[in-house]
Amino acid sequence: MNMNRRFPHLLLCNCAILLGVFHQALAADTAPVFRLETDPAHARIPVLSWDTEGGDRAKMNLLRTDTAIGLRIKMNGQWRGGETFATQVEKAGGAETCYRLALAPDAELTWRLQPSAGQLTMTFTAQGAGLSHVEGLELEFPFDPRVAATTLLPQVWDDEGNLHLPAIISAPDFGQMLLQATPQADLKGRLIGSRANHTVDFMMELPVPRPASVITLSLEPVRLPGPDGLKDEAQWRAARRGWFNIFQPSAQWGDQGNRFSAPPGILANNVVSDPVSCFIHLWADQALLTPPLPAGIPLSALVRHTVDWWLDHRTKPTGEVIAYWDHADMLDANASPLISAWDYVEATGDRAWLARRIERLEFIAEYLVRRDVDNDGLVESTHSGNYGTLIEPMRGGSAWDTINAGYKDAYCNALIYRAFRCLADLEKQMQRPERQTHYAQRADRLKSVYVKTFLNPKTGWLAWWKSEDGEVHDLSSPMITSLAICYGLVEPSQGRQMLDRLWSKIEAVGFKRFDLGVPLTLVPVRRGDYLMGLEGPGTGVPKKEDGSDAFGQYLNGGCCVSDAVYFITALHITGEHARGDRILRAMLERQERGVFPNGGGFQNGVVNEGPRGAEFYTWDGQTTGYEGHLTYSFSFLQAILLREPAFRARLFRPLQ
Repeated sequence: MNMNRRFPHLLLCNCAILLGVFHQALAADTAPVFRLETDPAHARIPVLSWDTEGGDRAKMNLLRTDTAIGLRIKMNGQWRGGETFATQVEKAGGAETCYRLALAPDAELTWRLQPSAGQLTMTFTAQGAGLSHVEGLELEFPFDPRVAATTLLPQVWDDEGNLHLPAIISAPDFGQMLLQATPQADLKGRLIGSRANHTVDFMMELPVPRPASVITLSLEPVRLPGPDGLKDEAQWRAARRGWFNIFQPSAQWGDQGNRFSAPPGILANNVVSDPVSCFIHLWADQALLTPPLPAGIPLSALVRHTVDWWLDHRTKPTGEVIAYWDHADMLDANASPLISAWDYVEATGDRAWLARRIERLEFIAEYLVRRDVDNDGLVESTHSGNYGTLIEPMRGGSAWDTINAGYKDAYCNALIYRAFRCLADLEKQMQRPERQTHYAQRADRLKSVYVKTFLNPKTGWLAWWKSEDGEVHDLSSPMITSLAICYGLVEPSQGRQMLDRLWSKIEAVGFKRFDLGVPLTLVPVRRGDYLMGLEGPGTGVPKKEDGSDAFGQYLNGGCCVSDAVYFITALHITGEHARGDRILRAMLERQERGVFPNGGGFQNGVVNEGPRGAEFYTWDGQTTGYEGHLTYSFSFLQAILLREPAFRARLFRPLQ
């Protein structure tokens, strides 16, 4: 018998004591740490690192081994590395380094580096008549994504795939540095990567210095203030290190004519992984909740750029949005861009963009409307969901693509409900009352049948899907029920009863590792309810009919960090604050402490090999993912805000 259930005041007391200790440990900010090591003989920086939270992350180099930050110089039609030029090295004031490169007998380029107080200033000057032969100048940053999935959040990504300064260089769990130039010329760069070779290269174009001119670049640590109205500032300090980890604009990688690739600047699983349409709303939600970035960098523009790309380049003539690669037939791929469009407009008030895009948004929404094939209000998947029908190389009906969910899918329909509400609100802003009513009525009809379709009277919570043959598939998933509570499909009073049953189930099955989040399912996924025929370690694919031989791996009951935001938020919505804070506190402590060699709590760099990726865990904390860095994991940090009613009211306004 659980003593805390018999004596809930003991649980509340313990939570208060532990939370107080946690807050005390985080009460004081420490100064950012910046690390720079210059080459004693050549114009190169072989070591660059930082820890903007003042910890010990900077001991690891963010650059690839046997590479260095260096100059590329184009003269007489040829590019040469800066290290190939005769160079005079001067040291001054301890940390300051000055490189003087002899570009020609009558041309010299000076590169001066001045680190101080957690930041870096670089200046470039030149002199000599021979400068007329210099045709181009670039500064190359060779990042190692195996250490951290370092990427850039710039002022803008242009149509040619270039990024423009100012920009934030974001190294997950190391922190963020603001890169600016003086004079504020329109400096641009390229982000190029290789998924296969684990490389990310930021190539920054510099103007060729002319005599008497100075080009200055600065790197300064970024620390976001807590969002306005947040009551618990200590929790924000715990979240700040990982808050940016969810925002990973892609480098250009792969053959751009192959769907297994990515263009630059699209929000993706990580900097050298796949753009995925099914989860744009997780990025967009977090962008909406993020305080303004320094130097006026518009995080919302990254959301818009991503939504536009999916609408313009990855939508079929039928209105169906591709999920990733060439995989389609996932209803959340249509719902997520609709929610994200609302997030963008809500953050910016950009109704000019909305006016240009409203018909395209309606186009992908009507695909969902037409998928209500039996006219009952729910949107039916093209997958039947019948037992044993998901076979490699097929993928499932949602981003949870090894789960054989189909036909009437509770997860997809929860997202579709929110999408219809969001689109109705956008139509209202455009003063289109007929279209507003159309989507509001679609949402009303869906809600009216949702609970009675998916409520499992045997368990008291929501099943995941009802297949075309009429079978109810209940995987005891906390995520399914808690998502419906967050979106208002289940009223708080009924939701509290459901969550209480799920909490009892969590205790009954012996799960205790709340620092990992919560399991996707609390029972093994039967063989025919999972993807059949997939090979590889840690994929969760069972050989036994009851699924027990692979239980706890990947989507077969593994701990998926991103699910926790729904469960924690739903617990707060239903008044179960102590339980919600228990999970959140455990996860924040892990995030702040770090457990992997790179200092990550929920990421271990770009891995791209199962089961070594730290985005999924077995119940004893072993990795069972493949990405290593999966952006959705860090949506759990939204719970710091969504535990408070004011932030829920903002994010879920169309649902009210």
